[in-house]
Amino acid sequence: MKRIGLTGSIGSGKSTVAKLLIARGIAVLDADAVARRVSSRDDVLQAVSSQLGTAYVLPDGLNRAALAQLVFANHEARATLNAIIHPAVREEMARLENAFELDGASAVVQDIPLLFENGLEKLFDAVILVDAPLETRIARVMQRDPCMTREAVLARDAAQMPASEKRARADFILENDGDEMALEAQLEALLVKLGLRPS
Repeated sequence: MKRIGLTGSIGSGKSTVAKLLIARGIAVLDADAVARRVSSRDDVLQAVSSQLGTAYVLPDGLNRAALAQLVFANHEARATLNAIIHPAVREEMARLENAFELDGASAVVQDIPLLFENGLEKLFDAVILVDAPLETRIARVMQRDPCMTREAVLARDAAQMPASEKRARADFILENDGDEMALEAQLEALLVKLGLRPS
């Protein structure tokens, strides 16, 4: 089974690529969705409460808005939160990937926003980066989430590895600076190259 990593900076269109992969019958694991699930576990909530403060835990789970404000402004707090959440996410992603392998999947794509930041590229046979110019990415994020200011998007982008460094580390790059049809055409060609579609 091929293990493929999928990553991209905020607003790059990574979720669109994941959707296109799923439409083609390729198994995709979403690290953000898994993180939301594991972050409601009692052990995770207790660790956040004790290490970052009770204000960041609500009766029904994490106080996501307050946490986002904290971690995108405070590097130490972000590192603390990542040290709590990421091991639990990786453990669950490995379990889900194993289930797909036992089910006979030819490939599993793990959609991980902070793949390079967490040094996870060694886990994969190939890493695909989805990228777009910064201004395009900012506009996309602000369009899909009107509550996000330009400054908030830039703060989140600055918390990630620079796009130029991601491009240097990726095995394959999908340029998402056009429309979805152009992106889809690039993806089709890449899947042929990876042996996941007939040539």
